[in-house]
Amino acid sequence: MTMSLHDTIAAIATAPGTGGIGIIRMSGPDAAAILMRVFRPAGKNQDIPESHRLVYGKLTDGEQIIDECMAVIMKAPRSYTREDVAEIQLHGGRYVINKALELCLKAGARLAEAGEFTRRAFLNGRVDLSQAESVMEMISARGEQEHRAAVRQMNGGASSFVRKFSDELYGLQAGLAACIDYPEEISDEEGAGSLREGLEKLIEGLEKAMDEHASRLIYQGLQVALIGRPNVGKSSLLNALLGEDRAIVTNIPGTTRDTVHGEMTLNGFRVQLTDTAGIHETNDPVERIGVARSEKARREADASLLILDGSQPLDADDVELLRNFNGEGAVVINKTDLPQKITEADIHDIRKDMTCMTVSALDQESLQPLRDFLAGYVQVSDQQAVTQPRHLDAIRRAVRHLRDAEKTLDSFTPDVAATDLQAAQAALSEITGDSADEKLLDKVFSQFCVGK
Repeated sequence: MTMSLHDTIAAIATAPGTGGIGIIRMSGPDAAAILMRVFRPAGKNQDIPESHRLVYGKLTDGEQIIDECMAVIMKAPRSYTREDVAEIQLHGGRYVINKALELCLKAGARLAEAGEFTRRAFLNGRVDLSQAESVMEMISARGEQEHRAAVRQMNGGASSFVRKFSDELYGLQAGLAACIDYPEEISDEEGAGSLREGLEKLIEGLEKAMDEHASRLIYQGLQVALIGRPNVGKSSLLNALLGEDRAIVTNIPGTTRDTVHGEMTLNGFRVQLTDTAGIHETNDPVERIGVARSEKARREADASLLILDGSQPLDADDVELLRNFNGEGAVVINKTDLPQKITEADIHDIRKDMTCMTVSALDQESLQPLRDFLAGYVQVSDQQAVTQPRHLDAIRRAVRHLRDAEKTLDSFTPDVAATDLQAAQAALSEITGDSADEKLLDKVFSQFCVGK
């Protein structure tokens, strides 16, 4: 992406659509001058307002008044981008906000690229790359734990964590340099032994810092599949857990022929529930497709709930599903509001290792043990860890390079491992942006909205 920091950029900073307030944001050397070309302060004083003071006035197109509004100028470096920043706060109608942006562009601003405001904050040293990413993660957070992760990252949690390991790696490189520069004082054996010890400690620390499980839960949510033969109440249970009529429910077996998804929250984490088509032998080509998708949902889920109809005796399909059940999950005996034909003892006669519980989709209180069971899957350590997917990828690459350095020490003198150490350092530096090329920056900031 080619852009100039000497341009003054402008964009709509508020979400698309109609709202109570709409905001136009500008950043760059001419932000104040452009603002005064389209904004007329109320009163006799028509000078540029003092920094960080919100001023009432009119948005104008020549002599035509477009809207009454508030405007503020934030002089560098006390601004989001560390440049001069101007904002206009208007009524949030589609026409008004688009007209305001049009006027700013005609007055000399350039339309901002996606994420360009935050990119300028990064390039001007206000935030590192990890903190810059946290801005968009804060905006897109759909659950409490996503929000918490964004706050930790915004406050420099990931950066300080990674820089600690970077400093240790720099120390290893300095020791290697001393070994190379002073061979008469430090033998290859001594240098290799010291370097190997440092590498093992660093690899162990980096691997402990990665929390792949927490990352999956935070950014993707817990994936739970509801499986079972037709008409056992999977859709009713899905609706009951979600508290809404997400899936169609009838007494006709096979009503659900495709996967139906819904989302709820447990312990601040998103839980993605998937209602599947009834699994059974069938010659119906449409039902066979549904069964295949059910099997796929079961394989891809973090946990599966095998739903049984407690008001009916176990049939051959139930028994086969019980015997073939593998992976995480539990058996849920549904329809306890009806006379029961299945007990937990019946289940344990077939599968002693299965967790089993009884519920009624019509009784919310009976669902609490099931919610508690699922909540057990969304427990993560309180210890600070790296969870952001891009950061995890960078650390995995750094660990690979450090292991390559260990292998190098087995066959060569310590100086040959220098290349591997430098590659590991470059991978860690990508997290904070200390070493980031334009391609990486383009990839990170392309995920931002235009006004941020």
